[in-house]
Amino acid sequence: MAEPRSESCSEDELPSLSSLLQAPEPSRPRPPPADRGVVLVSSEEEEEEDPEPPGGGCCGGENAICDAEGPALPVGSDKPSSPLASTEASLPPEKRRYSQREREAVCRAAWERRKEREAKRRLQEEEKESRRALAKALKAQRPGECQKYITVVLDPALFQVEGGEQILRALEAANYSCVVENQAVPCSITWRRETVSPQMGGGDEWTEEPNVLVLLGLGEFLSMAQSYKQNADSCTEKQKMSLQSYVAHVMKKLPGKTLALAVVGVENYFRSLRVQSKQRLQQAAGHGNQEEQRKGRKKKIKDSGLELTRMDMEEALVDLQLSTQVQVSCFESCEELGEYATMITKAVAEAPFKRDREDTGFSFYLEKRWCGGVKVDPSGKGLLKVWTRQIEQFNRVSPAMAEAIVSAYPSPQLLIQAYRKCSSDQERENMLANIPVHRGEGVTATSRRIGPELSRRIYLQMTSHNPDLCLDFTG
Repeated sequence: MAEPRSESCSEDELPSLSSLLQAPEPSRPRPPPADRGVVLVSSEEEEEEDPEPPGGGCCGGENAICDAEGPALPVGSDKPSSPLASTEASLPPEKRRYSQREREAVCRAAWERRKEREAKRRLQEEEKESRRALAKALKAQRPGECQKYITVVLDPALFQVEGGEQILRALEAANYSCVVENQAVPCSITWRRETVSPQMGGGDEWTEEPNVLVLLGLGEFLSMAQSYKQNADSCTEKQKMSLQSYVAHVMKKLPGKTLALAVVGVENYFRSLRVQSKQRLQQAAGHGNQEEQRKGRKKKIKDSGLELTRMDMEEALVDLQLSTQVQVSCFESCEELGEYATMITKAVAEAPFKRDREDTGFSFYLEKRWCGGVKVDPSGKGLLKVWTRQIEQFNRVSPAMAEAIVSAYPSPQLLIQAYRKCSSDQERENMLANIPVHRGEGVTATSRRIGPELSRRIYLQMTSHNPDLCLDFTG
């Protein structure tokens, strides 16, 4: 037993009571360098991070350290604590490393998908633009809109003739665009249309319309009409320009155009002739009898170079229309001429719309009431008229015959049911033959039957399943 130290020893050299009572901590070895896939867990870390209930854990000890591969070591064992056995943790697998060729292939595929998406989006945009351009082109042809795309071209010489200025004022009052340009034919009016392209990206273009209106002076027109009369009476080598020769001259300058002529003041001219005739009769009354007056009147009219009777003018106009299909429109006042020019401009503007509307796709003429069809209300009003129209489509079937059949069988279903009640095909073919058809009223009223031929054709049309069956061989 050791002897107690002398009291002379300093208190600093004596160990404290707390240090004597405290158990020495086992030395903690330095862990080896951490390797990939190995997890080092100390007893304290495991107790703090993954506490196990008393008596639980993989080894059952409270202070035991659990390892997947080795036994647990008590914390207070004489052996110093060794590092835990390494375990391969369930880490996520490493990403696959692609080669340069594979990476290029992936990038190329992504680029191709991007190009396809861009091409698809571009195609959709082009379709939208195409539909928008087509809608704009169709809208430009409708009445009320087509006038905005028409420009009236007036020749400068037009304003030197009576009625030319009135034409310009009437067109401007109707909100038409007008320009003054030199034309191939003096005193002429042409039309220019701004064509809206239905194709996407197509620029608007200006096209010349095939119509031409030429304004003739009154003296020029009377001279050409008088020349026709002189040429008809005597064949001379040197003839003046007639209406036919003038039209031929204009058409040579404007081939393929539709020509129309206009003149103002013809009625005023004939009124002045009547006034002059009355004055001549009054003057001749004091010099001779009535017979001499008539002879003198005829002689003066014959000797006058510019005097033209209404009959002579009508003959010249009819001959011109028959030979050249060109018509001359005569107007009493300049206001009427301005209204006529406005009317022609409107007709030229609406011509494409009317052509498209009349283009039904049939090689034969369709009446307007057939093109319009029959309107049927949701309540069924109008179906009887549709059934009547279907019967009228047969050859040699009048409205009266169709009305007689519809009166007996007001619907196709009733006619089919009547066919089913018949016992033989012969009876079905002749079922409609004896239906009476009444035509006219009163004393002029007549009556006849539908007949077996039409009855047979209607039966075949209602019951046959052959789409190529010819119902009428006679036409």
